[in-house]
Amino acid sequence: MAATRTRYTTVAIVLHWLIAATIIFQIIVGWRMGDGPKGSPTTFALFQLHKSIGFTILLLSLARLAWRIFNRTPAPPVHQPRWEQIASKIVHVGFYVIMIGLPLTGWILVSTSRVVVPTLWWGVIPWPHLPGLPELAAGPKHVWHEIGEIGHGVLVKLIYLLLALHLGAVAKHQILDKDEVFQNMVPGAKPGLKEPRAWLVAAVVAAVVAAGYLFTPTLKTAKPITTPPPAAEAAAPAEPAAPAPTEQVAPAAAAQPEAVAAEPESALNDPVAWAVQKGASLTFSAVWSGSPIEGRFNRWTADILFSPEALDRSKLSVSVDMASAVTGDDQRDQSLPSGDFFDTAAHPKATFTASKFRKTGEGQYVADGTLDLRGVKKPLSLPFSLKIVGDTATARGVTTLDRTTFGVGQGEWASTDQIAAKVKVSFSLTAKRK
Repeated sequence: MAATRTRYTTVAIVLHWLIAATIIFQIIVGWRMGDGPKGSPTTFALFQLHKSIGFTILLLSLARLAWRIFNRTPAPPVHQPRWEQIASKIVHVGFYVIMIGLPLTGWILVSTSRVVVPTLWWGVIPWPHLPGLPELAAGPKHVWHEIGEIGHGVLVKLIYLLLALHLGAVAKHQILDKDEVFQNMVPGAKPGLKEPRAWLVAAVVAAVVAAGYLFTPTLKTAKPITTPPPAAEAAAPAEPAAPAPTEQVAPAAAAQPEAVAAEPESALNDPVAWAVQKGASLTFSAVWSGSPIEGRFNRWTADILFSPEALDRSKLSVSVDMASAVTGDDQRDQSLPSGDFFDTAAHPKATFTASKFRKTGEGQYVADGTLDLRGVKKPLSLPFSLKIVGDTATARGVTTLDRTTFGVGQGEWASTDQIAAKVKVSFSLTAKRK
């Protein structure tokens, strides 16, 4: 019975201190998110950590509320004024509103974000978005996002007030009133400043604050490409493409020259169809807040009709499945197909076509063509090295694109402060003569 109970139940005490420590840690993480560069890898990792902590607080708080419903709390001190009892109840109700409301409003924000980033609870368990919100039209979705943002901001300010009132009340009961309130949550504690358990709690709180500032979540970077991606498929030679415009994007330095093996003069007088072999790669790299991000496209096709002795009749067509882009971070990879980046729903493929080739040195060539990416067509020059031995050709090339000219990066991602404009694209392949 509450009238005879001298403290909370063990389950209630454990949940209380777990939630308290988690909330304090979460506040510090939230401050760090606001202080860091927007869109940086560290801020992104803190944001993912913030979501995991928030959903943990939600689950713990629901468990605490359920336990509270079926287990009565200790009676207030006999001589406690009525106004203090009412104020205590208001603060406790306020804490439940905060502990459940903050994660819920954060959940609304995540579910209505323009860039839908999936949530992995503690990096392992997929956490769903709130049903119905991600599928809303732009107008209602924006309204819900505003509701979540305003609600989250108001509740954050309210928690500061409640924490100040709660800690102040605990200090009053322990130091001035010298009653049993503190021992309700710290069994065996005695009133007064000299109580060692009180100082132990203060030390633990300080340690949680320090951990919030010192802990750095693991940054997910691109996984090294240690195994070759699925082989690029080669189809029949493409129809001749229109000549590329004279204006060209400045290419990056080409790969190191490779000597061209001797070949019978008559063997390659006409363009030859080549079939790309297993192990070919199409990769890209960019800089995100000073850190390199590397990725690759797992699905792409190449139609090649080429001969060093018939450059004027050679042609090339490459089609890339933009939804196959991977960078080694599951959450980032699932955001790349969105409208803010590749917009694969409207533009599932990117294509590069070329029908003009130049020889720039021994074993060195440039393909002048057009890149169609995200519905934007721009001239592009692709330098590459080539080596032909018998019926086998190996080629490598690299060029640089300006992502902003193709609209890759909308809204907050259009800025080049965090994600650089320049993206390096490289390929490496072996092909057999058909």
